[in-house]
Amino acid sequence: MIKLNGINEGVSILIETHLEGADDPNKVADAVHALFPAFPLPKDANHPSFQRASNAVWTAQDLPIDHFLAMLHTQRILDTALDAMGRNHEGKSTQFSLSRQAALAAKVAFPLPGEVPLGGVITVKLSSPNLLDWLHAATWHKGRDHVPRTINDERAMAKDGEANTWV
Repeated sequence: MIKLNGINEGVSILIETHLEGADDPNKVADAVHALFPAFPLPKDANHPSFQRASNAVWTAQDLPIDHFLAMLHTQRILDTALDAMGRNHEGKSTQFSLSRQAALAAKVAFPLPGEVPLGGVITVKLSSPNLLDWLHAATWHKGRDHVPRTINDERAMAKDGEANTWV
């Protein structure tokens, strides 16, 4: 297995999450750190209180994402990750969301397009001149020796999240 982390590999990484309403900054921090341990937390994270809701955007750039990639391998969701990470691919960039609630349980979950799950999302934006090659390498597994995969191929997950099967 190739150990990629996005750093010094020609990939620009932007990770952000929005805190709104009753979002607890401590729980959001736990969720973000479960996937991206190097994410720096703002020093002035305000807790929501009566008549004062959370309203902030936490952003970090060019952090290593090796822990997140290792979780994809450990949880054996590499084909799902390839589909979800490449779904919004345009030229040299892509963007995808991750469930914060799933992250609190040390799991990676990609919400369906247009859905915002309970607990909010972490948005990841990747850009690179060689982005497609990097995504394929980051999600590679031995099964692809027998059943090759590419982004948006006939085996890709359907838009409603259902698996496409083949004979």
